[in-house]
Amino acid sequence: MHVKTGDTVMVITGSAKGTIGKVLEVAPKKETVIVEGAKMVKKHKKSNNAKDVSGIIDKPAPIHCSDVMLYCTKCKKATRISVKMNDDGSKVRVCKHCGATIE
Repeated sequence: MHVKTGDTVMVITGSAKGTIGKVLEVAPKKETVIVEGAKMVKKHKKSNNAKDVSGIIDKPAPIHCSDVMLYCTKCKKATRISVKMNDDGSKVRVCKHCGATIE
């Protein structure tokens, strides 16, 4: 998968198109990601005890990984990435537009 948990991504298609958010969860087997603030759905929650709150809550739904692109904070656009090797042998993801490293 081209995205990891904690990455900043932009949704490029669907009802949440243009939304920029942080990846909360990645499911590689299902090829889906959950993005903070994108594709919010209503969930009816029942309280199990007196401390729980019942009602209708907003919850982010999964999005297919092909519907999101990494967001470069330097050039302020969604971008593809390339992988470059450092001198010490570690891999680094690099923005195709501006060449900045993406953590």
